[in-house]
Amino acid sequence: MAVIAAKCPKIRVCVVDLSQKQIDAWNSPNLPIYEPGLPAVVEGCRGRNLFFSTDIDAEIKEADIIFISVNTPTKTMGIGAGRAANVKNCELCARKIAEVSESGKIVVEKSTVPVRTAQAVRRVLDCNDKGLKFQVLSNPEFLAEGTAITDLFNPDRVLIGGVQSPEGLAAAETLASVYANWVPREQILTTNLWSSELSKLVANAFLAQRVSSINSISALCEATGADVSEITRAVGMDDRIGKRFLNSSIGFGGSCFQKDILNLVYLCETYGLKECAEYWNQVILMNNYQKKRFSEKMVHTMFNTVTGKKIAILGFAFKKDTGDVRETPSLFVVRDLVLEQAKIHVYDPQVRREDMWLEMDYTCNMSEKTHPGLESAVTTAPDVYSACEGAHAFAVLTEWDEFKELDYERIFKSMAKPAFCFDGRNILDHDKLRKIGFEVHAIGKPDPNKFSDL
Repeated sequence: MAVIAAKCPKIRVCVVDLSQKQIDAWNSPNLPIYEPGLPAVVEGCRGRNLFFSTDIDAEIKEADIIFISVNTPTKTMGIGAGRAANVKNCELCARKIAEVSESGKIVVEKSTVPVRTAQAVRRVLDCNDKGLKFQVLSNPEFLAEGTAITDLFNPDRVLIGGVQSPEGLAAAETLASVYANWVPREQILTTNLWSSELSKLVANAFLAQRVSSINSISALCEATGADVSEITRAVGMDDRIGKRFLNSSIGFGGSCFQKDILNLVYLCETYGLKECAEYWNQVILMNNYQKKRFSEKMVHTMFNTVTGKKIAILGFAFKKDTGDVRETPSLFVVRDLVLEQAKIHVYDPQVRREDMWLEMDYTCNMSEKTHPGLESAVTTAPDVYSACEGAHAFAVLTEWDEFKELDYERIFKSMAKPAFCFDGRNILDHDKLRKIGFEVHAIGKPDPNKFSDL
């Protein structure tokens, strides 16, 4: 919404939320999320044509176009638990819009939703008792955290789905005219509602599939002495495959990939497409395997025990340039090591300790209440050097650029020996680290202690 305000100065944009705390943060210098470039965009528009408010009813009445941008988490209980998306918030928004509107609106699904959710939204809106006419559009977002502002300023495409009627096509054109202020018309795609809704799930599924595919090969590389980076380079030079999303790692995380694939799996199951569901579920299983494989390798390498050992975790966010910890692979590695009774010291430049505990409780059902002593077992360090001091090992779990420029000779001298390095992102200079004295283990990289013919 901030980018729309920045690119369309004649359009008034207001973001509303039930949470006064969130709105206060958006109206302050300290925004509630970390995203490079976002503060400058917000500050340039806020108070001019960008506003943040809790007066939901008043803003609905004034709006011509309403974006539904609410969370659609995976259900934790009931029918489809663990796979289906919970679209309760979308329905609640539709009911509120129908209740307080005094004129017809264009209502836009921005949230990632199961295909045909728009049908439910439209039925709720059509039940208003004032005879108002609403048009429902689907306009999924394809940005990536960490590069969101760049992605929004220069999108690959803008997708708008609508009912293929004169009214629906007119509504789609109205929204397209907003984006046309900065996006070339040929990059604004219009489809029917259901194609648009499904496209978002499929896009994320394809990206996650590539991550799991190369990660499956990384395991084979470690077993055979092949180098996954060399394979990635060779395979990526094929124009039919391309180079994007072929970096092996400890696995994907974030709020979208797993949730959207599970949603896709549930949709396939719902329509009786068992083989399709199993195919896409394997992407999740491979991702889980990669995370578990990494933590098990750490324990096995460190003489089959990490009990009482200090281990430094460098990076907790699911990727660099964000403070988002939802479904972060680091969480599962930390969980496994804590259960092995290791002493964990975490450093991340953007993640708050409070957010770590919230995600650990929500995703892993681990808290001080369920696992007494948990909080004392995990320390959040103010910097990398204090995290690594006296540690038996450090593991790079987020690809923050600053981790490439550290004084690793200083870190080596401060650590217990042998000093182990586990590179879960393949961003470090492994040869240089070995010359310093580290025993280095990385994703998809041959172990020189295991192979003599490299």
